[in-house]
Amino acid sequence: METVSTAKAHGGTQGVYRHASTATGTDMTFSVYVPDHAPGAKLPVVWYLSGLTCTHANVTDKGEYRRACAEHGLIFVAPDTSPRGDDVPDEDRWDFGKGAGFYVDATQAPWSAYYRMWSYVTGELPALIASAFPADMARQSIMGHSMGGHGALTTALRHPDRFRAVSAFAPIVAPTQVPWGGALDRYLGDDMAAKRRHDAVALIEDGARVKELLVDQGDADSFLAEQLRPELLAEACAAAGIDLTLRMRSGYDHSYHFISTFMADHLAWHAARLRA
Repeated sequence: METVSTAKAHGGTQGVYRHASTATGTDMTFSVYVPDHAPGAKLPVVWYLSGLTCTHANVTDKGEYRRACAEHGLIFVAPDTSPRGDDVPDEDRWDFGKGAGFYVDATQAPWSAYYRMWSYVTGELPALIASAFPADMARQSIMGHSMGGHGALTTALRHPDRFRAVSAFAPIVAPTQVPWGGALDRYLGDDMAAKRRHDAVALIEDGARVKELLVDQGDADSFLAEQLRPELLAEACAAAGIDLTLRMRSGYDHSYHFISTFMADHLAWHAARLRA
């Protein structure tokens, strides 16, 4: 693992790191904030999955999470959203290919050679975090935004014993029912069972469970009606008996102005469950 940069923030260390990934076959860059802590202490970990077009840098630069992480003693990990590099196949569009890995392991050529973000964020990167940072891997939670909200919800629903809490900002809750879900068709082909395993609403319909969910959604979000459709998640959670807190935020859009406004609320919510 190579250290790209470090900086002191709120008494802790904000770092950016790079390593050669076996899952994606490329170098992958990620950021980790580690708050000040006693020597030998192990700290709970919050994973943050970013949205379409993003890298690790968007939340690192604009998420305004460090003060809350320092207050609550939380390690904050932000991976990239896709493999990168000249050899990685791509298309000239912002909602598919580089920056749009959708946190799946692609099965369709040419994407399957590199686009293995599910294996990366659920297997390879956690093992690296456990070995290189003072992380208490028995106390993990996960959150995300938009495409990353989709990734956080599906990851938690498929690993309910690993994550003590899950939350999302403006998540894609049902990709098989919205236009952005066309990416799953490209990555996973005609395998509807595979696509349902990467659809939070479908997972809940098929029996996956978590105790509770926290979702914030801006009502001025331009993607709300066509792509995000939080009402589908509300209906699925109501039918399954999952405690969903869905907060519609008046006047807020899809940007990091929205995310940064409510980031501390989410981290406090995570911290309370990570202490339990």
